[in-house]
Amino acid sequence: MIPVAKPYLPSRERLEKYIDGIYERQWLTNNGQLVQELTRRLEDYLGVENLLLVSNGTLALQIAYRALGIHGPVNGQPAEAITTPFTFIATASSLKWDGIQPVFVDINPQTWCLHPANIEAAITQNTRAIVPVHVFGNACDVEAIDAIAQKHSLKVIYDAAHAFGVKYKGESLLKHGDAATLSFHATKLFHTAEGGAIIFKRKEDMERAKKMINFGITGPETIEALGINAKMSELQAAMGLCVLDEMDVNVQGRKAVWCRYEKVLGQTLQLQVRPKELDYNYAYFPIVLQSEKRVVRLAAQLRENGVLARRYFYPSLESVTCLGLEVSQSISKDIASRILCLPIFSDLKSSDQARIVSIVMSPLGD
Repeated sequence: MIPVAKPYLPSRERLEKYIDGIYERQWLTNNGQLVQELTRRLEDYLGVENLLLVSNGTLALQIAYRALGIHGPVNGQPAEAITTPFTFIATASSLKWDGIQPVFVDINPQTWCLHPANIEAAITQNTRAIVPVHVFGNACDVEAIDAIAQKHSLKVIYDAAHAFGVKYKGESLLKHGDAATLSFHATKLFHTAEGGAIIFKRKEDMERAKKMINFGITGPETIEALGINAKMSELQAAMGLCVLDEMDVNVQGRKAVWCRYEKVLGQTLQLQVRPKELDYNYAYFPIVLQSEKRVVRLAAQLRENGVLARRYFYPSLESVTCLGLEVSQSISKDIASRILCLPIFSDLKSSDQARIVSIVMSPLGD
């Protein structure tokens, strides 16, 4: 079965060398040598400062909310954060989990990112933040969103889980907002098996978050803040260092797969529109079909032929009742009903990809 995504597994010999060092030092967690090394190397690779490694991408979001102080109630009511319904559930559930009410506004029908034109009408006296998503690594309209945030004194936390290595206008997309969060889950372009990171605009916010990820402990007998356990382990960092060593091979492999898809399918199917100034990372290949019926039938036909595709993101999150405040967002709902992500990973065989394309283009899915 061809998966929709699979982990990039780096050289086992290289990984074993890192693990040998872990055994020699007998230091498995609590800001060990490899976590420190990975932090430095990622800041250099991504062209950012104030990067904090954490144990997963969901905790990256939650720590960012706490470090930026948006989680507290407002006049006895939950704080609100404006966000997109077209995203993975963790974007919204992490807000809800921290007592922040997600307020959904609709997306741009071409980029599939949060549409700035819809934000201001949703701002209330309880709004404390905007949480946009760089969907599939595509850049939000960061200039417009940042301008709205400044006008209304709101924090901006970008969910950049898909945007590892993406550049916009020659600089890291991760530099925008008060914070940007990354997921290093196993199937991401860059991964640490499980893990994540937060890139803060201000060093003082990062220092506050550093205390939070280790229970608020700052010394053997000192607890300075309310915290949680969100530390990255040395084993996670070892995997990350190995994957980072081979990023060029991984990215170029994905790019080749992405370009083969785009050459054939881009002529007839709706694809995501990206800014010309975007230097993309080729992490995903989503297509939008004519109807939900077509999506369901095509996904079934691909599965019958040994191929897994995913309705990603589905459903549109304003329809998830446990998140509350269900107000239909028509564009997100429409795109979510008609989208399908095709398999993409660096070593997808061209013969397998040709078979996938043939099935997608076949009238049998209609």
